[in-house]
Amino acid sequence: MSKEGSHSNLGLSAEMNGDPSTKVMVVWSHKASLLVMFVLEAKLRGSVKPFAVIDEMIRTAAFVRNRCIRHWMDHQGVGQYDLSALCAVLAKEYEWAKKLNSQARQASAEKAWQSIQRFYENCQSPSVKKKGYPKFKKARSVEYKTTGWKLSEDRQSLTFTDGFKAGTFRMRGAFDLNYYQPEQIKRVRVVRRADGYYVQFCLKHDRLEAVEPTEQVIALDVGLTHFYTDNRGNKIENPRHLRKAEKSLKRLQRQVSRKQKGSNKRKKAITKLGRKHLKVSRQRKDFAVKLARCVVKSNDLVVFEELQVRNLVKNHRLAKSISDAAWRQFFEWLEYYGQVFGKIVISVPPQSTSQECSAGHQIVKKSLSQRTHICSCGLVLDRDENAGRNLLAKGLELVSRGGHSRINAQGHLNLCQVSESLLDKFGG
Repeated sequence: MSKEGSHSNLGLSAEMNGDPSTKVMVVWSHKASLLVMFVLEAKLRGSVKPFAVIDEMIRTAAFVRNRCIRHWMDHQGVGQYDLSALCAVLAKEYEWAKKLNSQARQASAEKAWQSIQRFYENCQSPSVKKKGYPKFKKARSVEYKTTGWKLSEDRQSLTFTDGFKAGTFRMRGAFDLNYYQPEQIKRVRVVRRADGYYVQFCLKHDRLEAVEPTEQVIALDVGLTHFYTDNRGNKIENPRHLRKAEKSLKRLQRQVSRKQKGSNKRKKAITKLGRKHLKVSRQRKDFAVKLARCVVKSNDLVVFEELQVRNLVKNHRLAKSISDAAWRQFFEWLEYYGQVFGKIVISVPPQSTSQECSAGHQIVKKSLSQRTHICSCGLVLDRDENAGRNLLAKGLELVSRGGHSRINAQGHLNLCQVSESLLDKFGG
């Protein structure tokens, strides 16, 4: 859910605490409160015939979205309300489109308008080079609002009640739904993946987690040899999920290439390949979520590099390794947990942090292959640890210079002033 009322969306949707059945979407309120959209996910169980009906529902939703994009391309001055009105026109023109719930058609039109609005915003920003012109999308999901579906009394079965009449599906992994009221469910989304069909319940829920202050600070210098090195020299190994799975992926890809196009065996080989890619993606996300939670919960101040990952992957020699590390995903979860726990999480520019000496502040030129910092002042240190100390100094300077204003997870305005003892301890 991109927006609700006057609340702006931070765009975080990832697995929570390593539990693949729980996701979370954060909505940041201008009214000094943190609203959380929990996305509980369960797998649908059923036979081939009902799943074929779900495929029709997903294709219809994609059709509505793409027709809205086409309508915007062909007519000038088209707005959000024009796309909403187009949904009713499509229902009258196509009998099979009328089978889809009216609110589901509206949700597809909203997705189209979101891509258009994002394009307009990028056009107004000179710093964004790729404007992201709206494109047609393949059919992958269908989203309902508050009608078109019904939960069973035990909340373990889901029935679709629109014109498609897909029937009732048992859900695996929906036990957590018993802890929430039905009126808290704002959206129901059916997603098709390589390993089956999943249903996502978007629930409005206030998440508050109080933790004791640790009086610890940390600065993270991310890398490819190690996932990150902090200012104290502690290193976290890079898991390299994609690299470890490359042998299996290549074998599965060869099996796809050897099968005849259009055959059932080729479809099965494609499904196996998709499941392997899906597993790698889930491993990467699980690692980022758990590590970010641990880092934020253990420190009162977290400083990380403000990296432009989009520009870094232009290096074709390192693009695969950078994408496999998923730094951007890790940074986003650091910011999210900073809001949940009421901690300070800030990013600072990384320029010269590897070249500058953290003790004498002289500039010591080093190539990428040189992993040890050796300065004329006598400091001999690991290159990444030296960068981590410089990042921490920049972060403390940013915080001490007037404070870093934000609203914490408990909804209180927090100027985020670091205590004097911490500033003295770390040279603030």
